[in-house]
Amino acid sequence: MSVKKWAKKSSAMMVGMALLLSACSSGSSSSGGSATNTPAPAATIAAVTPAPTPAPAKTIKIGVLASLTGALESYGKQTSKGFELGIDYATQGMREVAGAKIEFIIEDTETKPDVAIKKATKLLDTDKVDFLVGSSSSGDTLAVLPLALEYKKVMVVEPAVADSITGAAWNKYVFRTARNSSQDAAAGAAAIAKQGTKIATFAPDSAFGRDGVKAFADVAKKLGAEIVEEQYADAAATDFTANIQKIIAAKPDYLFIVWAGANSPWKQLQDMKVQEKGIRISTGAPDIAALKTMNDLVGMEGFSVYYNELPKTDVNKWLVDEHKKRFNGEVPDLFTAGGMSAAISIIEAIKKTNGDVDSEKLIAAMEGMSFETPKGTMTFRPEDHQALQPLYAIKLEKRDGFDYPVPVLMRELTKEETTPPIQNKR
Repeated sequence: MSVKKWAKKSSAMMVGMALLLSACSSGSSSSGGSATNTPAPAATIAAVTPAPTPAPAKTIKIGVLASLTGALESYGKQTSKGFELGIDYATQGMREVAGAKIEFIIEDTETKPDVAIKKATKLLDTDKVDFLVGSSSSGDTLAVLPLALEYKKVMVVEPAVADSITGAAWNKYVFRTARNSSQDAAAGAAAIAKQGTKIATFAPDSAFGRDGVKAFADVAKKLGAEIVEEQYADAAATDFTANIQKIIAAKPDYLFIVWAGANSPWKQLQDMKVQEKGIRISTGAPDIAALKTMNDLVGMEGFSVYYNELPKTDVNKWLVDEHKKRFNGEVPDLFTAGGMSAAISIIEAIKKTNGDVDSEKLIAAMEGMSFETPKGTMTFRPEDHQALQPLYAIKLEKRDGFDYPVPVLMRELTKEETTPPIQNKR
């Protein structure tokens, strides 16, 4: 970790005798997601009384809720890595900002709402965090939102996307760097929906899945498409035969899929020869592990939240290079950039309040705040605190040296194009 050095001169008068105090420096180190200061020894050149011991620096604590186990384990781990990288990027490696140390504590929600509540309560009551971040699951996040209101603490939502988080369930302490389902829908519908197009949808039976389908269907219908079938599967299901049979029977032109988690339907869709029956599949490009099951979907056009080659920004270049250095050459994945964006937003807010973590002052600073992320500039919309941001229209292509189809940029969908409707009741 880089060390910040400075020189400080002071003098005091004592009965005609001058005191000369030496220059001093301090350094910081981290372990397990927290930062601590270790003062360097100071030499007194001349003194009658000892120099006062510097007061301990203030510490700002951030509690991160993530699925480190369970169905969304890979998403939680991506977000956690990105968050740590974001703290380091935004503080130039110091984990200090506005005269305060930054400490973050990561808790596993196990992708279970009741566990998420317990872990969030522990972070708020025992660890006394100043911010909450999370979670991987929309269900976990919706369960925790009331605690942000009860404890009056700012919560930055990442990567959960259910519209209701910044809609019906929203409160003023909630900000979201993750895109929401309506932003995904705008990108997904733009790729396939036209006048007279028949579309079936398939999603998990969860807040994430149902919100995603509703948002997609609303946009697709406005573009003239017809939704001929909606299928929802148990979020933990592994056999989708009955769902797929009903989709095939509806004879759509496209099957639009909203999905998250390791139990994806891609292989079964291939086994049941859905595309050979004239049904074109469209979806958001998932993380790299899921892309590896989609080799038969080469040529598919859809959208992406993030793939490491898509954004052409200096922040993303730093993220890719640093991620490779820290994680054995691995590139950042689908939600790594989101974790980084959440961290950057918090550090920028703290800078704006000059280290004051009073929630009312933070809210005032964050509403309308723009900040630079791997994906480019994000802006927290004042009305619902949803971050407006770009997404990407992509095509899956086969590339030598890759064991998965690579999302290739067709065009960037600007944050103006993907702006979602305001759905809260502020």
